[in-house]
Amino acid sequence: MGIMGHGYGSEFHLLRYLGYHRGDLNRAIEQQTGGRVLDWRDFGFDPRGKHLDAEWKGLDFLGPDFEGVKTAWEGFWPQTGNVQNWDAVGLLQADSYIEFILVEAKAHLEEVRSDCGAHEDGGLPMIRKAFAKTIAAHGFKADPEKWLRPYYQYANRLATLHYLIQHNVLSRLVCVYFTGDDATRYKWHVLCPQNEQEWNACLREMDKHLGMTGSSELQQRVHRVFLPVGGQASEGPDE
Repeated sequence: MGIMGHGYGSEFHLLRYLGYHRGDLNRAIEQQTGGRVLDWRDFGFDPRGKHLDAEWKGLDFLGPDFEGVKTAWEGFWPQTGNVQNWDAVGLLQADSYIEFILVEAKAHLEEVRSDCGAHEDGGLPMIRKAFAKTIAAHGFKADPEKWLRPYYQYANRLATLHYLIQHNVLSRLVCVYFTGDDATRYKWHVLCPQNEQEWNACLREMDKHLGMTGSSELQQRVHRVFLPVGGQASEGPDE
């Protein structure tokens, strides 16, 4: 868990929505997914952490009924280094099915960009293989090497979603993009989109780099929600 900004930043604003504006958050997600938000799973505690809380990591959110899926995960993704940290995990009812909601939240453009830090003698070969499987399974037009940078975090979330789909664990990735955050509150220079259109310019570039076609089963399970840091939520179309 990163250091939470006080009054700014994606972690802070998501916590606000979960605590004070949960109805707005749920409605925005429901309009994008067509389902109904049932619940949000509590984080654990971490007495060594700055805020004494622990994010959900990897596939830890799966219960005991999914032990086989969690065991097979060890052969798909490295278990050392920085594993996937989820900003929130919830449950969604879509038709007659209960699905997981995996949330990633962003408040400024620099949060979208990241590079893979794994090494050749570490987890990098396994990551490349996971990306290659994901790309091939869903018809993306990209070389796995392009998934290593500069949009690595989003790419590894897509690979995780692919893995869950392949193992019949119904799940959706919900990317929450906050608009109107105050860039002057940060200790370094950032660009905070003030509206959905400013976000979309960056997101289109990301999709193009990753070879996203918009037609695969995986992409149909990725949803983008745009939430103003202070006001009524506005939702954009899936891309």
